[in-house]
Amino acid sequence: MKQKNSNAREIFLQRRYGVRLGRRYALAAAGIVLLGVLGCSSISGDNSAVAESRTPRTESSMSNSTAKPDTKLVAANTKFGFKLFSEVLQSENRQQNSNTNIFVSPSSVAMALAMTYNGASGSTKAAIAKTLELEGLSLQQINSSNAALKEILENPNPEVQVNIANSLWANQEAEFKSDFLQRNREFYQAKVTNLNFSDAAATDVINAWVKENTQGKIENIVKQLTPDQVLLLVNAIYFKGNWTNKFDIAQTKAYPFFLASGQQKQHPMMSQNGNYQYLETANFQAVSLPYGKDGKISFDVFLPKKDSNLSAFYQTLNAENWEKWMSQLSNREGSIRLPRFKMNYEMKLNDSLTSLGMGEAFSSQADFSGMGEKLAISEVKHKTFVEVNEEGTEAAAATSVTMVRALMFEPTIKPFEMVVDRPFFACIRDRQTGSILFMGSIAEPQA
Repeated sequence: MKQKNSNAREIFLQRRYGVRLGRRYALAAAGIVLLGVLGCSSISGDNSAVAESRTPRTESSMSNSTAKPDTKLVAANTKFGFKLFSEVLQSENRQQNSNTNIFVSPSSVAMALAMTYNGASGSTKAAIAKTLELEGLSLQQINSSNAALKEILENPNPEVQVNIANSLWANQEAEFKSDFLQRNREFYQAKVTNLNFSDAAATDVINAWVKENTQGKIENIVKQLTPDQVLLLVNAIYFKGNWTNKFDIAQTKAYPFFLASGQQKQHPMMSQNGNYQYLETANFQAVSLPYGKDGKISFDVFLPKKDSNLSAFYQTLNAENWEKWMSQLSNREGSIRLPRFKMNYEMKLNDSLTSLGMGEAFSSQADFSGMGEKLAISEVKHKTFVEVNEEGTEAAAATSVTMVRALMFEPTIKPFEMVVDRPFFACIRDRQTGSILFMGSIAEPQA
């Protein structure tokens, strides 16, 4: 009888709210950055090389036991991440998309641009360093720290999986400096491959690599390649984590979710009681939900108080406040009600990066002589996926860069109650390094 009631309830929720209670997978997140490069002339000489298809090197300048990222790089990535997130928010607001759900991977974007940085020179190099908050760090520091960070973040644990993959796709007619290719192979484990960009099948090859490295969550990031494109730099991040304490599916019920417009919708909400890292201020509540047995990675939710809103919260969201808030999280008994949701997000980041000071890299004045040709970035494209349910979270992100020829609150003993029934901010954070893998603004969750 109990099984029949459970089945009937599941069918009811599926029909009315689109809830599928029987699926068993964790929160998944995936992201990709596609960076495209255009160029207008080839180079020759002893210091140049045509890209070759080969397996990325596994040797690194540090051993597995001593790998340790520079804290300056993590701090730089955090600052850049919040600046980028702010620009993306403003861009969506300018397009009157204030109710759009946003989900980005600053780690994916930063790593794709770091690979590109290896080929930048002069004022273009300085502009990228300023945008990425890398001023004061040498190229060796940046590369070795990114290599160490990648090694630490990647986790083969079946309960918490993090996969970071990099690749360079070169037009077979172009030549690049061997130092540029070698650094990307050595420090970023980048797969370097020659393709005929005039062949329509080339896009299928790149898209297949992205799909494979995001576990099928991100597809078709490359629509088509043009003859003036000479190089694509791609970073893909995939995350899948089971909650340390899974939500009981039987407790998932439909409750009102209040939109910023004042409207409300019925939405499946997961419920749980327990001991969490928690922070409450006069303006918001925050809770950190861990993944896996070690709790190394967490899903952090920031919910503005009812007399406030996300816009006000975002006015205070910066690296300095973030560091303070993280230090103020403390263990507390309480209850959490969280919407389950699933979303895809895609955005071209050229304008946002230009606003952050990287405009020269997209212009005919760009100096990427460290790569070999007269090059400029034509497009930085970012695409993400995330799903949060009772088992946990799955997320993925991919970033591509295409280049072309240049033409404090006092604690109380009382258990807290946090009902996430209105727009909120969330991120997936590595607690060990402080790295933010993903962050997003959830204005209207979709089941």
